Amino acid sequence: MAEEDEEEESGPVVELGAGEPVEGAPLARITSRLHYGIPKSEVVRREGDAVIRTPDGPRELAGVLDASEETYFPREQDLTDAVREVIGTGPVATEE
Repeated sequence: MAEEDEEEESGPVVELGAGEPVEGAPLARITSRLHYGIPKSEVVRREGDAVIRTPDGPRELAGVLDASEETYFPREQDLTDAVREVIGTGPVATEE
């Protein structure tokens, strides 16, 4: 019974695919390492060389932020929104 309760609390188990790992880091992993409010220049200095996953394949965060007009991120969500405005949303392509 405890096992059933645990599954209900954490949700259903999702098995990961057996294909090749996806190149790049999830955006949330990068944005969670920063403190907010933060200027774009500081994000680029600290995490600009990080490669993030995008629907079109891996990209460096600095290149993505260069395409954004935002210059300051008061909250983590603001940075996430700015990046997604440039890269779009959707599934990350995988090779099988």
